[in-house]
Order: sequence, then structure tokens, then C-alpha cells
Amino acid sequence: QVQLVESGGGLVQAGGSLRLTCAASGRSFSTWNMGWLRQAPGKEREFVGSISWSGESTYYANSVKGRFTISRDNGKDTIYLQMNNLKPEDTAVYYCAAGYGVITNLNDYLGQGTQVTVSS
Repeated sequence: QVQLVESGGGLVQAGGSLRLTCAASGRSFSTWNMGWLRQAPGKEREFVGSISWSGESTYYANSVKGRFTISRDNGKDTIYLQMNNLKPEDTAVYYCAAGYGVITNLNDYLGQGTQVTVSS
């Protein structure tokens, strides 16, 4: 059984920062690509960014590039999403996700989500 549990969401003013954490349980965490998806009200879920199983490679959506950073600690089975210079359009439920194969494949496991609200 694989579980992904997010934490760290909340309310922040535009220009502020938040750090999300995803704690994973289950076998073979260090072999998964990990990342984050988000879903804003009335919109489809979208890719935010991902990190390879080794942590050596990352990939980001253009909308967050330069503002968001993903990192992982395989010793703690945890990944992080550091979000800086937040904008109101970043408001969404953020989901931790995992997958195998190509770095952008996050289709195998999904967390329950954490709300991020950015006020203007």
C-alpha cells in the first residue's frame, strides 16, 4: 500500500512564500519520480513540477518556473515544494503524486491534496 500525505498548505499574501511537504509510505520510494499537481476551482488538474528518483533532475511548468523548487530526501521518504513569489493564480489544491518511467509521469499514486490560497 502506498500513501502520500501532503502538509503545509494555507493562506498567504501575494508575493509571499510557502513550503509544502509530502511524506510517502510504502515500498521503493527512492525508485519513484515524484512531483506536484494542482487544481484550481473550475479548472482541470495541471502539472506543476517533478523530480527524478535520484533527485538529479527536475522539470517545471512554465507558469511556476523560477518561482517554485522541488526537492527530495530519500532518507526520509519526503519531497518538498518551495513556493516563492506566490501569485493569486497559484491558488489551488496541491496534490503530491508519484510515478515510474519518464520524469513527468506522475500517474501512479496521488495524495489527498492540500489547499493553497494566495490573496491579492
